[in-house]
Amino acid sequence: MTFLRKILYLKRNVYIYLCKHKGLKLGSKCRIMKGVSFGSEPYLIEIKNEVTISFDVSFVTHDGGTWVFRDLDPSVNKFGTILVKERAFIGARSIILPNVIIGERSVIGAGSIVTKNVPDDEVWAGVPARFVMTREEYYLKLKSKAHEK
Repeated sequence: MTFLRKILYLKRNVYIYLCKHKGLKLGSKCRIMKGVSFGSEPYLIEIKNEVTISFDVSFVTHDGGTWVFRDLDPSVNKFGTILVKERAFIGARSIILPNVIIGERSVIGAGSIVTKNVPDDEVWAGVPARFVMTREEYYLKLKSKAHEK
C-alpha cells in the first residue's frame, strides 16, 4: 500500500471513529468505501451487520430547507432517522434521506435518491429510487450473465 493510500485509509477510519463517537450505530463486518458522509447528526443513523456502502454515499438526516421559515417560526425543524438492515448494499453516489429504512439484503442502485422505505430483498434505483426487481430476480439475472463470454 502506498503512503498516500495509507493516509486516505487512516482518514476514513478516523472519520468513522468520530461518527461512532457522536452516536452512529455501526454493526460488524461492514464495508464502507471512501467519501461516505454520515452528515451532521450521525446519532440518527443505524447500520446493521455486513452492510456495504459504496463510495460517495450521503446520509441526510435533516431537511435544511426549513431554514427559510426561521424568521417566521424559529422552532420549525425536520429531522429523521435512517436504518440500514443486515447485508444491504448501497451503490455509489446514492443519497439516503431522513425517515428511511433500507431492508435486509436489499440493493440500492448507484446514483439513487432514496426517499421512502425499501422492503427486504428488493432492488431499487433511480431518482427518486423506486422498485426495479426482487433480489431473487437480480440474482438470477447476474448468474445468467456470469456464464456468458
